[in-house]
Amino acid sequence: MPAANTNLDACEQEPHDAFASAEPAPVCANSLLQQMHQVLGENGLLAQSSTSYRPRADQLQMAQAVTQAIASNSAVVIEAGTGVGKTFAYLVPALLSGERIAISTATKNLQDQLFARDLPYLCQLLGLPLRMALLKGRGSYLCLQRLANARQHPDVHGGMLLRTLAKIEKFAQSTSNGDLGELDGLDERSPVLPLVTSTRENCLGSQCPEFKNCYVNQARRAALAADVVVINHHLFFADLAVRESGMAELLPSVHTVIFDEAHQLNAIGVQFLGQQLTTGHLLDYSRDLLACGLQHARGLEDWSTLAQKTEQAARDLRLLAAHLAHGKYRWQGSVPDGIAPEQWASALQNLQQHIASSHDALHTVSELSPDFARLQERASALQGRITLFSQPQPPDTVRWMDVGNSLRLAQSPLDIAATMQHTLMGNPAQSTAPTLPQDEQEEAEHTPAAPPRRAWVFTSATLGEDPHLRWFTEPCGLQHATTLQVASPFAYAQNAGLYIADIVPPSDPKHAQQVAHLAAETAALLGGRTLVLTTTLRNLRLIGEQLREHFAGDQRIEVLIQGESTKRRLTERFRQGDNGGKLPGCILVASASFWEGVDIPGDALQQVIIDKLPFPPPNDPMVEAHAQRLQQQGKNPFTHYHLPEAAVALKQGAGRLIRHENDRGVLIICDSRLLKMGYGRRLLAVLPPMQRLPNHAALLQKIEQINQARASVV
Repeated sequence: MPAANTNLDACEQEPHDAFASAEPAPVCANSLLQQMHQVLGENGLLAQSSTSYRPRADQLQMAQAVTQAIASNSAVVIEAGTGVGKTFAYLVPALLSGERIAISTATKNLQDQLFARDLPYLCQLLGLPLRMALLKGRGSYLCLQRLANARQHPDVHGGMLLRTLAKIEKFAQSTSNGDLGELDGLDERSPVLPLVTSTRENCLGSQCPEFKNCYVNQARRAALAADVVVINHHLFFADLAVRESGMAELLPSVHTVIFDEAHQLNAIGVQFLGQQLTTGHLLDYSRDLLACGLQHARGLEDWSTLAQKTEQAARDLRLLAAHLAHGKYRWQGSVPDGIAPEQWASALQNLQQHIASSHDALHTVSELSPDFARLQERASALQGRITLFSQPQPPDTVRWMDVGNSLRLAQSPLDIAATMQHTLMGNPAQSTAPTLPQDEQEEAEHTPAAPPRRAWVFTSATLGEDPHLRWFTEPCGLQHATTLQVASPFAYAQNAGLYIADIVPPSDPKHAQQVAHLAAETAALLGGRTLVLTTTLRNLRLIGEQLREHFAGDQRIEVLIQGESTKRRLTERFRQGDNGGKLPGCILVASASFWEGVDIPGDALQQVIIDKLPFPPPNDPMVEAHAQRLQQQGKNPFTHYHLPEAAVALKQGAGRLIRHENDRGVLIICDSRLLKMGYGRRLLAVLPPMQRLPNHAALLQKIEQINQARASVV
């Protein structure tokens, strides 16, 4: 086993103080590089302990870059292709450094994998008795107080809801950590979940009767005491945005911060660093106001009238958009598009007035129950958001209105660069996210920035289309970070084919029909094993319906369509494939989240079909705001924004095909613009080096080769 450095010895001998502020001894780069090679290199510890492990030059290159970042307290951005082994490439040097580590992921699946599999394996292999902790958002943990009251909720009555609640109650009797992700068969979309989990708004904090047993607090205490903490991006930015205890205490004591699945960092960050006000929030507040008032202070205030007026004001606001179709609407002036300015101002003023009245009423009874104090905080927050959306839009932000069953007002920064440079990287020249309310901005100004002596590692399989990875580094404020691209070691030229279908252009109404026809033909030859990725929900429905109609009555093929079940269940069924001939082969038609993070190794997936080039929708307010900013800078929005976004999305979609070195498959892109337009070469350059299939006959021949290879293995 590699010899541990001084810091590592100290970590083993004496548990460190999680809140220690002393500067750690510097990590010796040469020593750490040597130890890392002894683990990952030829005849290294991993090669000796596992017959399936093979040293990879690309993995070592990435591990060296991570090692240098840790030793120099710097930032490194690494795009590591599928199969490089990036998880071990960053974990090994980080663990060997002896420094405290925080690892953040985009998905709970990877979070659980790191905590339950990869970290325990490496710690045992390296002989490191490190304390590890898993920390998720509060919505992932069972709230004992809310569980106790769930059966009295008016929405819980008979049938499936009661059965789900009973299942959760049984789980509560045996769980040690309250993590609902460990409850098998629980639908993440279940309406019961909000009744048994807490939010920042309804959590009673230290006044809760179950405070000592609170799973959220237990998880946070464990994180503060751990040597290695596994979190997720949502929690990271949520805590930064609202300044809850968690990251504010955890980060100062962490030396190495690793962001895996970093390509989602900006999108998640702008979501949580923004502000929103929904009529749903307002209606929930009015209902809680009435219930709490009648339960704890009946007769002291006219709770029915206060709640009724607040609810009516929220409904009046929603009615202003009753004539508009569901969707997002621009908001570049004083009001959103399609809304009368006078009516809008009057509705917001009326809403503000009734929220203020309820706030004053709550103040008079706040000492009677912790529920009143929490409701008063919610009222203050709602007042702040109404004020925000009543004022002019700050610079470098985008504001829009989302019309659905409820009305959502949203404002967010265009990117997370300022927050990353100031809050995380400790650069005083930058400011915090401009969308924070004034009181939170003032708090941020008096909050000490994170110490600059820290290593930052950002990695993903898809971070850009150029060597500088500008698609990722610029919106994240990491232009000065070291960048590295490590190619996938897979033999794409031998195992994968690329076919660009010569069908009608995407603008033609018959395009979806022709995509479905091609998918049906090729999937039938492959026995299913096909993932169809669409760029719009409309195409999702059209292609899915046509494929289901085509294979109606065919017992060999099952057509799965996104939205008919959860992502997890659809993925699990697809991963089963035909189960050795015991089940029908699968065609999965999906969009949005299925373009990334779907891992189906083996022969269950041997064909990916992309309906058209994934350019961002031009009418989306965020897309429009980016385009306007680039125009103001004298840049071409198509060249500098639309095309890079399409390139990265295309790269992510294509990455679903080959997940293991022995995988074989075909990628079909049903958009001839790749060949006919000048920008097509730029998009083709981001795809893996697959064999080009020049015509339909070559496509069929490649499919036959794949079938033969699969049959020979069986």
